[in-house]
Amino acid sequence: MIVDDKQEMEGFWIYGAIHAIKALSYVYDLLTFPVYLILQRPWEKRKASRRIKARPISKDDNQITYRGVDSPKSMHIMLEREKVDTLEKILLCVVKMYGNKKCLGTRQILAEEDEPQPNGRIFKKYKMGEYKWKSFSEVEKLASSFGRGLVELGMKPRNNIVIFAETRAEWMIAVHGCFKQNFTVVTIYATLGDEAIAHGINETEVDTVITSHELLPKFKRLLDMVPEVKKIIYMEDQLKPTSTKGYKDGVQLLPFADVIEMGNKSSASANSPKNDDTAIIMYTSGSTGVPKGVLLSHNNIISTLKAFSDAVKIRSDDIFLGFLPLAHVFELLAESVCLLTGVPIGYSSPLTLIDSSSKIQRGSKGDASVLHPTCLTAVPLILDRISKGINEKVKKSGPFRQAIFNFAYEYKLKWTKRGYETPLFDKYIFGAAKQVLGGRVRLVLSGGAPLSPDTHNQVKLCLCVTVIQGYGLTETTSCATVMDTYDRTTGRVGAPTTVCDIRLENWEEAGYRVKDHPHPRGEIVIGGDIVSAGYYKLPDKTKEDFFQEDGRQWFRTGDIGEFHADGSIKIIDRKKDLVKLQLGEYVSLGKVEAELKTCPVVENICVYGDANKAYTVALVVPNQHYLEEIANNLGIIGKNLEELCNSPQIEKAVLQELVEQARKCKLQRFEIPGAVKLCAEQWSPDMGLVTAAFKLKRKAVQERYQHEINRMYAS
Repeated sequence: MIVDDKQEMEGFWIYGAIHAIKALSYVYDLLTFPVYLILQRPWEKRKASRRIKARPISKDDNQITYRGVDSPKSMHIMLEREKVDTLEKILLCVVKMYGNKKCLGTRQILAEEDEPQPNGRIFKKYKMGEYKWKSFSEVEKLASSFGRGLVELGMKPRNNIVIFAETRAEWMIAVHGCFKQNFTVVTIYATLGDEAIAHGINETEVDTVITSHELLPKFKRLLDMVPEVKKIIYMEDQLKPTSTKGYKDGVQLLPFADVIEMGNKSSASANSPKNDDTAIIMYTSGSTGVPKGVLLSHNNIISTLKAFSDAVKIRSDDIFLGFLPLAHVFELLAESVCLLTGVPIGYSSPLTLIDSSSKIQRGSKGDASVLHPTCLTAVPLILDRISKGINEKVKKSGPFRQAIFNFAYEYKLKWTKRGYETPLFDKYIFGAAKQVLGGRVRLVLSGGAPLSPDTHNQVKLCLCVTVIQGYGLTETTSCATVMDTYDRTTGRVGAPTTVCDIRLENWEEAGYRVKDHPHPRGEIVIGGDIVSAGYYKLPDKTKEDFFQEDGRQWFRTGDIGEFHADGSIKIIDRKKDLVKLQLGEYVSLGKVEAELKTCPVVENICVYGDANKAYTVALVVPNQHYLEEIANNLGIIGKNLEELCNSPQIEKAVLQELVEQARKCKLQRFEIPGAVKLCAEQWSPDMGLVTAAFKLKRKAVQERYQHEINRMYAS
């Protein structure tokens, strides 16, 4: 009884304190409103957000085509004027512009030391130093030497060569060395399984692979699966020597530095590519089957660089944090824009990114805290985790701080929508969250999948950054649309960029038509110089997805979009993700998953719909911390993760959480899962259940859990 009284008193005190703060903020708003109105000019921001960004250029009963209204900016015009039409010319051009300016930075690892944990276990952690930088001139010189070294090893122009390595400075040096000699670079994700890696290497018939110290041991088993491979070049580790014992006979293993040394001594001349030569064969992550090699020419990539430099505002003091896979077209193009605009790139990894990362010594700083970046790229999965991390920290801070945070969040959201900034709240309430990424981040570029409005808002408000969403595919060189810098909306991906047109075509089967009101809807088809020539060695699939019209290459995306009045597009569906339930309702599985992923208990989710049933079901990989919290609230203690996942009581509680989240996100009744199965195992690329970019492999998940799906429907 005493405890209840104490809690009641505490609740009453918090309630009173919050109301007092609200009253103070109201007085503060009255006093400062005229000042903020004059200084911040919110009407200009609202007008800039609403401006027309694209207009229809053709329309009939079956299709409508939009084109952006913006003109090319200075960098785009310079590339046209100077006839810079290949990636070799890009590097030569930027060296003239930026010369000795910082270009690529790598943080020094001084030692690896044992660190005792509170539970008695010993973990190995890095003792780390500062960033060491290579200038634009040094990068160009190293790339030239590496390219010549490959020539000395017998590579010929237009030969294919694989890069299978994590994101790091040597990756960019290697790829530009290849461009200088007109070698075609085959990119393969470092997280793919053995069969997918072997498929990419064998299909492209390469005999030389560039890899890293960490990934080299994979080739002890892979070499039997890739008989053509005769040379492996490995990027060395900062601390440990690389063992070259135990590999298949007849395969030459060379350190990266040795190839550069060979190039330094070589007199081989450059073999400059033409703009229609294939620069990269980029393997997609294969969400619907075996990865496909997408042919990307120098012209495709230069066109995207022009579009990105038109769309993204760069400042002279910007610093980019590079940690996403460079084998993903989105990261490669973002970093290429940095090279083009003279922005230094500091490299990192998830193991060392922030102060709390797994390889950072206690009390030491993560890469972001040392680099103080201003720009970075992210995928929705990472931003969802940041959002959940913020919520978790707030929840642990106690009822009073939680109430203060919630009030501040709603206050900032209200005024931001009206076009105002909240400098005091940014400094005193959200300042600590901003410091997690070094304190200077102003711009986060999100791509690779749809970003939920809740996550978009929370990251934007709590980290005090601009979050810009873009839309593109590997087949369109990552580029199609980019949100306008001044666009204050969420849930949309922007207007067509300056180098492409976007068309919507009727998809009658699902009832999406360009004559729909209030917005035209249909399958997204993209046309322009950014569109790939097709898939490597897949003529039938190329013919199915690509076509030529009026001298332009077009690509059918399979995504469903709707154009808004200002010319911005919203992705509303995907052909492959759409199921028709028993009563005739269509459910977009991807849309439902994107909304439910924002539920704190969900780490990953796959929604399944049976055409013979009236509702969907969900397979959920739970967040262990939240699952244990649910268990404690139910009085279930002393159980491990697997036991919790198998508990019908916990299952029911998680389903209720999903239902509440679905209602909050305004999902339709038939879209809300009717049953749930908790999966204790984390879905990883190695298991074959998600791609290297962590997109669901829906069919693989369904096959693995078919028994559980049947059980859910039977119950």
